Amino acid sequence: MCSRKTKLNRTRLVGLRLTDAEYDRIAKQWQQSTCRKLSEYIRDRLFNRPIITQYRNQSMDDAMAELMQLRAEINHIGHNFNQAVKKLHLLQKIPEFKSWLVANEPVIASLHQQIQKIDSSVQQMGKQWLQ
Repeated sequence: MCSRKTKLNRTRLVGLRLTDAEYDRIAKQWQQSTCRKLSEYIRDRLFNRPIITQYRNQSMDDAMAELMQLRAEINHIGHNFNQAVKKLHLLQKIPEFKSWLVANEPVIASLHQQIQKIDSSVQQMGKQWLQ
């Protein structure tokens, strides 16, 4: 639940030394919480405030990793396709290329639109997954 309700200027500094094992233990617990900062997590623990921990579904993690890789590949394909079409536009001296471009403009636009929809869907799934 991490305390983000009040914004107070914190002016007092408390120094604390930990062993590597102690720090690793606290850092691991912090990373499993929804707190964004380690200092926030430690304050919440110190003052016995409730802390929400997050549990991850391994199969969802695997699916998201695959989707992110797919998204990157789709972006590369779209980029390469756009470069090829731009090069074809430069070849306006040859009438066949120009007619091919004109005839396939709707297909190109549709492909671009579908890639954007897939990219948007993957982004939304990623945001949900990160919560």
